[in-house]
This record gives sequence, C-alpha cells and structure tokens, in this order.
Amino acid sequence: MRFALVVILLFLTSPLDAQGQQVEKVYKIGYLSFAPLGQRLDSFRRALRDLGYLEGRNIVLEIRTAEGKLDQLPQLAGDLVRHKVDLIVTDTGSAALAARNATQTVPIVMLSSGDAVRQGQAGSLARPGGNVTGFTVSSAEISRKRLSLLREVLPQVSYVGVLWCGNLNSFTGQEWAETKAAADALGVRLASLEARSRSDLPGAFASASRQRVEAVLGLDCPALAPGAALIAELSLKHRLPGMFPFPEYPRTGSLMSYGANNDETPQRAATYVDKILKGAKPGELPIEQPTKFQLVINLKTAKALGLTVPQSLLLRADQAIE
Repeated sequence: MRFALVVILLFLTSPLDAQGQQVEKVYKIGYLSFAPLGQRLDSFRRALRDLGYLEGRNIVLEIRTAEGKLDQLPQLAGDLVRHKVDLIVTDTGSAALAARNATQTVPIVMLSSGDAVRQGQAGSLARPGGNVTGFTVSSAEISRKRLSLLREVLPQVSYVGVLWCGNLNSFTGQEWAETKAAADALGVRLASLEARSRSDLPGAFASASRQRVEAVLGLDCPALAPGAALIAELSLKHRLPGMFPFPEYPRTGSLMSYGANNDETPQRAATYVDKILKGAKPGELPIEQPTKFQLVINLKTAKALGLTVPQSLLLRADQAIE
C-alpha cells in the first residue's frame, strides 16, 4: 500500500516538475545588419546578457548581414520573417526600411537611422505609431556642424569633395541634399566623390585630386566603414584633410570625425527589446535622438598634412590622438 502511494505521488508530481522547467519562453530575435558584423553586435549581446537574456536558454539570435550590399536586405529581412522571429533589431535606417517592408506586425528596433520621421519610419518621434522604434539622428544639423568644424581647421576652404555611396535610396539622397544645403549656407562648393564599396575608393580619391578639392567630407555610409584604414591612407597620399561621421576614421589615420556617440546605443536598444518582449508596443515607445556627440581629432595626421589645429577646437575635442 505504501509503495503504491509513493508511485502515485511520483506520477502526479513529475509532470508538474517538467512543466515548471518549461515555463521560461525562448524568444527568437532577428538581427539584420547592412554593414559587416562587428562591435555593435557584440555590445548588443552583452547588454542582453546583463538583462538576463542568455543565448541557448531563453533567446535565440537569428543573424543576417548584407555585407554592405543594399540589394540583399529585402531577401534577408523576408528570411527573418519566415523564421517567425519575435522581434527584429536593425543596424541602419536602410535595414529598418527593408524589415518594415517585410512585416508590419513584427516589432523592429533600430540601433540607428537617419531622420526616421522624414524617411517614413514613424509618424512622430514621441509616438511612432507603427511597428518601428529605436534611435534616429537629424543629418541636416550634423552636416552643418561637420562643415563648420572643418572650416575651423581650414578657414579658407571653399571646395569640398563629398565621399558617399551615391543616390542608392532616399536615405543617401536626403543626406546629400541636406549636406548641399548646409554647404550653400556656408558658401562652400561640393564635388561628388561616389564610392559604393571599398574597391571604389582609389578611384574616388583620384577624382578628388583631378577636381582639386581642398578637403573630403564623408557621409554616413556603412558600406565604406570597413575601408576606414584605406580612406586614411588615400587621404594622406592625396594630401586631403577629411571629416567623417565615426571615430573609427581618425583612429585609423583620417583627420577628424564628428557624430553621435553610439557607444551606448546597443545597451539602450537592449532595454527596448526587453520592454517589447514583456508586452510593450513599439508604436508607443518614443524614438530617441542622441544627446551626446563626439569630436575626435588625429593630431599626428594634422601634422603630416601641415595643419595647425586651433587650441579652441582642441579644448572641445573628446579625443585628441597624438
């Protein structure tokens, strides 16, 4: 009798134990990258771990990268939707657009983008209203600031070559238009230096020399970021001071960069992911704009180009590379 009772108790409690072990849901998170994978993905993973999301236990990351090839994004976004991900994280505005075109129901969190409202990603920053939220920046204001900073080092500059990916989509076209408007306001002429991949960079700089531009302004083009070291090499070869959007450029030898401090973006994006997985609607989560901007100057490059960086500018720099 006692044995039979033990057997019955084991029978009754075993399913409860098994059920208890399966309570924690495993979420499937898509990560869609236009640019080659790198530090941002690593930072995002660490941020998820800090929030208690562990790969293989309660989350699975489905990672797709277009390696800088814009035409690959729609297919990769569709693949993530077919894999029934619970949420998609994108690294750029172009990746976010591809994801949004693939689904209007799966939540999308942008690590970064251009002007999200003007690009049609959201109804407003305060209340996006759709399935997209995350982080954005106004490229018009940034373009004016970069040109102004470049002029502090080169007060007489009047002809600047714009290194960009060409009019690939509305994002790059918009940034070019805003840069042109900023240049017109400052009395600076612009020359187009188009490079859609790293292999196009030598030709773009050769064109800069032929056109006798006095400096180079790089736009936010993720496809060119892997060529930062080559851009620095070509800048020195052609004696062209450069202003770029990310610190990676002066850290590899270009003259300057000015842009949003993206170091905290992966951590902030992870908190958005956490909120959405816990039931928040992306359309009700405000799209954030950066509050911190970084100015990085490579003094070694300035010396090699025969330039003197004003002390007033050095005092404002977040990093001066000797």
